[in-house]
Amino acid sequence: MRHVLFAMSLATTLSVPAVASAAETVAISCGTVGKEFELCKQGSEAWAKKTGNEVKLVSGPTDASEQLTVFQQQLSAGSSDIDVFRVDIIWPGILGAHFIDLKPYISDDVVQQHFPAIVKNNTVDGKLVAMPWFTDAGVLYYRSDLLQKHGQKAPTTWEELAATAKLVQDAERKAGNDKMVGFVFEAKAAETLTCNALEWVDSFGGGSIVADDGSVNIDNPKAALALKTAASWVGTISPQGVLNYEEEGARGVFQSGNAVFMRNWPYAWALSQAPDSPVKGKVAVVALPKGGADGKSSGTLGGWNLAVSKYSKHQKAAADLVKYLTSSEEQKRRAIQGSFNPTITSLYKDAEVLKANPFFGTLLDTFTNAVARPAKVTGAKYSRVSSDFRNAVHSVLSGTGKPEEKLKDLQKKLTNMSKKGKW
Repeated sequence: MRHVLFAMSLATTLSVPAVASAAETVAISCGTVGKEFELCKQGSEAWAKKTGNEVKLVSGPTDASEQLTVFQQQLSAGSSDIDVFRVDIIWPGILGAHFIDLKPYISDDVVQQHFPAIVKNNTVDGKLVAMPWFTDAGVLYYRSDLLQKHGQKAPTTWEELAATAKLVQDAERKAGNDKMVGFVFEAKAAETLTCNALEWVDSFGGGSIVADDGSVNIDNPKAALALKTAASWVGTISPQGVLNYEEEGARGVFQSGNAVFMRNWPYAWALSQAPDSPVKGKVAVVALPKGGADGKSSGTLGGWNLAVSKYSKHQKAAADLVKYLTSSEEQKRRAIQGSFNPTITSLYKDAEVLKANPFFGTLLDTFTNAVARPAKVTGAKYSRVSSDFRNAVHSVLSGTGKPEEKLKDLQKKLTNMSKKGKW
């Protein structure tokens, strides 16, 4: 319960004058990465002002795996402390039984504005257990000024990235910046590493850990090559500290001006272009590199959704808050101010959104065709699948295990866990 106490300790209440008997207090979990908490606070305040209700904001651990553990504890206990849950794209199959069906509260024409794949993901046993809020896929940030200075182009393969990163890193260090590194990414043994590693594996054609039919497909030469490639970066173009980086750790190094390339989510764009950012006007965004000439560019599907707890004592008001926060107007505001990818298709043609985020249009394919983690097929066992996968990968990256051996062991462990493909 330590995490639960921590989460609740950061709660704040936003309210406006209202008739005491009419006002309801709705508690919502907000994210804390980048501008997310601030934007969640602003949107919730606007809803509270509009409806005369009150909103309590709840924040918790930045690690998604820790958040899931906290939420599972609260929901399993039937707690009514949180009314609206911020739900990772991989959680509907895990937590869906604890959420109400939002269909009676949000009309079909509104739901149909959102990406169909995300709506389908959020529909469990015929019930819409979560509304799409923002979507995500991993992308590659790079210092456009440094690549131009050294006569380099944006890489299209991981091999090109490594070569360019090394060339620019060494030249900048020689010129006096001994802090410069070639590439930063998220390699802490947490859900963020599962996302990064799945991108490497999929880009080389090494499968998706567990196939849609339930079979485990991670033990193969292409997956091993992907991990071997990533391990070669640590200590050469990436610092040893990358093994403990989450999103904000990587962003901190890149935004301070001390990295040539960075893998991160779209949210980092708005922060990199802030008035006080050392790299403002010096950054570009492209799709992640392919796994060799025969590979493909692959970004892991991310994103978050909003769900209402069936233990909530304010379900109608909570559903109304969800409807407001996931609306086109609110998603447009969040896209412009925080680079949070809308889940409403029409906003990708909005001139103001594209002006604030030029890469939204050019990388629409990346966002709509992102590789999904095997959460739906593995269901309640996904957390264990992800944990075993990222721990195996982390061992390879840290040099304590060989790719072939770790993947062979992982294949056996997951196959036993699945009972021969039946999860």
